[in-house]
Formats: sequence, C-alpha cells, structure tokens
Amino acid sequence: MALRTETAAARVVHPTVAVLERHLTLYRRLWQASVFSSFVLPVLFLLSIGIGVGGYVGRVQGVDYLSWIVPGVLASTAFQIAVGESTYSVLGDFKWVRAYHAMRATPVEPVDMVRGHLLYLVFRVTIAVVAFLVVVVFFGGLHSPWALVTPLVCALLTVSVAAPVTAFAATIDHDSYFSLLFRLVVLPASLFSGVFFPVEQLTAVLRPLAYASPMWHAVELCRAATLGRAPAWPVPVHAGYLLVWAVAGLFLAVRAFRRKLED
Repeated sequence: MALRTETAAARVVHPTVAVLERHLTLYRRLWQASVFSSFVLPVLFLLSIGIGVGGYVGRVQGVDYLSWIVPGVLASTAFQIAVGESTYSVLGDFKWVRAYHAMRATPVEPVDMVRGHLLYLVFRVTIAVVAFLVVVVFFGGLHSPWALVTPLVCALLTVSVAAPVTAFAATIDHDSYFSLLFRLVVLPASLFSGVFFPVEQLTAVLRPLAYASPMWHAVELCRAATLGRAPAWPVPVHAGYLLVWAVAGLFLAVRAFRRKLED
C-alpha cells in the first residue's frame, strides 16, 4: 500500500519540478562550494571597491559611489551565476555525466530539462541577491523601498542570460569554446555595462554595445530601484528587452536540447 502511494505521488510531480528537485538535491550536497562566489565575494567586492575605491572616486551622478555601485554588483552577481551554472554543468550533463540522456529515458521532455534548470538558477540567484541586500542595508546603500523589486529584476536577468548560454553549451562538444565566451562576451559585459562607471563615459562606438547587453538593462533597473529614481530608458523598454532575450533563449535552448538528445 505504501509503495502504491509513493508511486502515485511520483506520477503527480510535474517533469519540470522533478528536474528542479534533482538540481536542488545536488545543491544541498554542494552548497558550501558556492557560498564564496555567490555571497562572500560580492560582499568583499562591495567593501573593497564601494568603500575603498569609493573614497577616492567620491560621488557619481549625485550619489556616493557605494550607493551607486550596489545595483551593479547585484546584477553582476546574477549575471555571473547565470553564466557559470549554464556552461560547464550543462556540457557535463550531456558529455560526461549524461544526466540529460538518462532524463530523456523518462517522461521528461527537453523543455522540462531547460525550465527546471532555469528555475534552479532563479532560486540560486534569489538567495544570493536577498542575502546581499540584507548586508547592504547596514551600509546605507539602499535609498528606496523599491529595492525590494531587485530580486525580480535579477531573476529576469538570470533567465535572459542563462537561456541563450544554455543553448550554446548544448551545441558544443568541447569546453574550450567557453574560453571564447568568457573573453569575448562575459568579461566585456561585466566591465562595460554600467557596473563600475556610467556608460555615457564610453566612446560613441562602444556605447551601443553596452545598450545591446542585457546586463546594462538590468543594472539600470536595479539602480533605479535602489536609488528611487527613473532609469535611463522607460521601465517597460528595459524589462521588455530582457524578456525578449529570455524567450528567444528558451526557444533556442529547447531546440538545442532536442537535437542533442536525438544524436
């Protein structure tokens, strides 16, 4: 009777939720390894750059440098987690662990694999962002109650970045391609998306590249929320741009998973 009840309960679980549970189970065993990169490192970065360097920089756009850089660090944290967890782990589950092949032998579809993966990343990012916000409160880096929406902005950024990167990871067979991704995409996006300085200080040639990055739009939304002022562009434009990246990336990721598992 107990076995029958357990089997019936297993059938009720949606395949997407089952994939999410698999990621959470692994995370529960390995969460200590992510504490430094997801929480301690951003806090140390805030202290060293926001307070240390900020003492020399002074004020930026009318606010102290610590308050100005907080939203950039929030978005950067989400960005780094999204990319980091959508490269080697995705390739590994295809090539070395073959976890996705095992899932495909069950009722789990490629769309469930992708959605479960993205939900897990949103979970990871939300925990990191909320913990970071709690620390920032004690440093006076938040100036508006709208700061409470920053976890939603970071969650949207996570999906808009992780989905296309997951699609890319599912189409390659060697991890050497990730070096190109980090050097040509991740590093420039981290440096020139308004995290450390206003993009208006970039040359006219580089400025459109910053505007094309999902990172910049998330930084602008987070900065508007933490400082309580209007962003550079209307909020629907920033959010809509991130949503387009998320939807397009989800479509490409599902298609890449399906093709990979058919090989």
